[in-house]
Amino acid sequence: MGGKIGELEAEKHVQYILLVEKRKDDFESVVTEHLRMNGAYWGLTTLDLLGKLEIVDQDEVVSWVMECQHESGGFGGNIGHDPHIVHTLSAVQVLALFDKLNVLDIDKITNYIAGLQNVDGSFSGDMWGEIDTRFSYIAICCLSLLQCLDKINVEKAVNYIVSCKNLDGGFGCTPGAESHAGQT
Repeated sequence: MGGKIGELEAEKHVQYILLVEKRKDDFESVVTEHLRMNGAYWGLTTLDLLGKLEIVDQDEVVSWVMECQHESGGFGGNIGHDPHIVHTLSAVQVLALFDKLNVLDIDKITNYIAGLQNVDGSFSGDMWGEIDTRFSYIAICCLSLLQCLDKINVEKAVNYIVSCKNLDGGFGCTPGAESHAGQT
């Protein structure tokens, strides 16, 4: 069985991540295809934390990430999927992990993100307009990684987030929405 109780079986985690990456046609892979960019970020970050990132073909990953970018500048969860701010952050984080932000057209991606900021300072996740404070965090995080916070109205973004604070001290996804740990 391996190590002692409480001991991390790092190699088993590494092998599992590599196995999941190779699976493309089973039911689980098909129904989560639209989340692949986020899964790639979490899997690659885990490999990095375990000191095993070098076992991944960096060029292959970077090429796949860039194939997920749309003309709008945003990234989809996989090739052929619509762009969304969540997947855009994951793409930027993956490229940052490999020190490959230089492959990005920074203006294109930051204009996409800035275009998702609404008049009230909130951010939509995509062209369909869902608003959530998670998207505000994601936009600010992504622009910060790209050193382009000047592309948005930061003051309005902060004021919007503050407007989502509730009497219990927590934050909701929109003003007046129930406090949630994910937003707080």
